[in-house]
Amino acid sequence: MPDVKSRRDLYSEATRAALLSEATTLFASRGYAGTSLTDVATATQVTRGAVYHHFASKQALLEAVLDQQESWAMEEVVRAATSDSPVEAALQGVDAFLDRCCDPVYARLCWIEAPGALGLQRWREYEEKYSYGLIENLVTDLRGAGHLTESGQETAVQFVFWMMGGAAAALADTAEGEKVRVRDEWRALLVRSLLGGSSA
Repeated sequence: MPDVKSRRDLYSEATRAALLSEATTLFASRGYAGTSLTDVATATQVTRGAVYHHFASKQALLEAVLDQQESWAMEEVVRAATSDSPVEAALQGVDAFLDRCCDPVYARLCWIEAPGALGLQRWREYEEKYSYGLIENLVTDLRGAGHLTESGQETAVQFVFWMMGGAAAALADTAEGEKVRVRDEWRALLVRSLLGGSSA
């Protein structure tokens, strides 16, 4: 028999979800440094004590926001990469990732605010946690299809990881009116890097 959640549990979950939603909006619009826990509490219409009940600190709240953003991004990549062809699946995944990087909320939170707020080492751990495994699979499949064979597996994975990160950082720092052009330029570079000059 499935567990039935109490009204208190449901309220707690709803409060946490609301805090995450408001924190996402505030961190993305004002920046991490420009947002206090009092701001988040006020926007959510709860007390600071309620915020601390769910999150030990402002950084813990940011990390929960990043967890949510990165999980959604990687889910989109996985959903997009459906082709049985390793090459086509890789291109589908790249397109989905670049599209996600054009989202202003994801871009600012994960690629502008996070490095400064968490420190480079902790931020890198976050990016590796969510994307490294997917990139390993992508590289393995492409190498099986005859691409990215000029180096060892780990070197190829690190190369693709940093190339994708470079694209994300560039798009995060690009004005809205220029994003499509910059996205397409990075896509062309990524395709050439992944497929050794093949066009797609």
